[in-house]
Amino acid sequence: MADAFDYPRIRSVEVFPAEVSGQKVICLRDPLSLSDKILFFPYPTFFIISLFDGAHSLVDIQTEFMRRFGELLYREKIRELIAQMDEYFLLDNERFRNAELKVIETFKCAPLRPLTLTGDSYDGGPEGLKQAIGSYFLDPEGPGPPDGKRDPRSLAGAIAPHIDYRRGGPCYAWAHRAILESSPPDLFIILGTAHSAMKQSFALTRKHFQTPWGLVETDQEFMSALERQFSDDFYQDEFVHKGEHSIELQLVFLRALWPGSKPFRIVPILCGSFHEAILEDKSPMELPGVASLIRALKKAMAETERRVCVLASADLAHVGPRFGDPTPPDRISLLNLAEEDKRLLGYAERIDGEGFFRILAREKDRRKICGLSPIYVLLNVLDGVQGKLLKYSQSLDPTTQSVVTFGSVAYYS
Repeated sequence: MADAFDYPRIRSVEVFPAEVSGQKVICLRDPLSLSDKILFFPYPTFFIISLFDGAHSLVDIQTEFMRRFGELLYREKIRELIAQMDEYFLLDNERFRNAELKVIETFKCAPLRPLTLTGDSYDGGPEGLKQAIGSYFLDPEGPGPPDGKRDPRSLAGAIAPHIDYRRGGPCYAWAHRAILESSPPDLFIILGTAHSAMKQSFALTRKHFQTPWGLVETDQEFMSALERQFSDDFYQDEFVHKGEHSIELQLVFLRALWPGSKPFRIVPILCGSFHEAILEDKSPMELPGVASLIRALKKAMAETERRVCVLASADLAHVGPRFGDPTPPDRISLLNLAEEDKRLLGYAERIDGEGFFRILAREKDRRKICGLSPIYVLLNVLDGVQGKLLKYSQSLDPTTQSVVTFGSVAYYS
């Protein structure tokens, strides 16, 4: 009988290139955070891992390695690599599935969604973090500090980035200045981007969210109103909320700036990939659950007495070797990318959800717009509003020679 490690299979993990001490490596990170460790592998070692597909035996892997590099790969070396991958739950096997079930059950029973990015995307304690967030307004790329005046228009929604604060803080500040200068909402419907695979199109949770300044409550009454409108099980993927950063980053920014003692509440919704609609050349409205959730949101918003702001936490393009492109962007391609992104955001300003989607469908999502789903939902939920692009930014990582783009848009009624 074959050993379970004779045909190793890697599970779905995050893979990206990097440079460590001058050496180019491939990084593996667990999106479920069963292990917080990021593993770094030189390219020849990653070639071995790429053969961990459940179909290649150890002998097959040895053969492929010899064919590629002309060197003998000892079986013990492969087993050592398999053991390392298994130690950090990166293999699709019984050990991983048992660990996954355990953390899912623990999260299911917990009343709170805890902070997950402390010490990673931000640190320095509550006061240090509040000062850092305030500094983004004063950055040369920022909007300047809020002047205390109220905008006479009513803010119905906004798009803001979910890239880390270090790279995107000033762009966040443009959207959040618009929020601060509006009549304070009672409720934020935060449409996050789910970076992990989900069975359903959306993942809801009733859990309250922890922040460095205490809890932000999820609006239980609004959640009940939503649930009465659809039959889909949008709690099936609730566990994805545990490690997903797109809502947390938005919420921490909101809470750090919130004036006075009047609390706000949230409705946290993670939006899954709409890539199936691109592949099948159909509207996202035809995907299971999309139309029903949008209808439910519009009805619940119309019936509530709360002042609601819909906030899409969404980045735009992901271009370069880290994201699977063969070559890094250059100055000309970055200028072209900016033109394409702003043309796309023009549809967002005009509240044209289908036009926004059709551009990406025609180009087969060449730019890899990770915020497609939350932006699409926002554009189909808001009615009778006007959008305004406040800021567009690009963040080029010299280590991976890859770029992420993002923007802030405000919607007024």
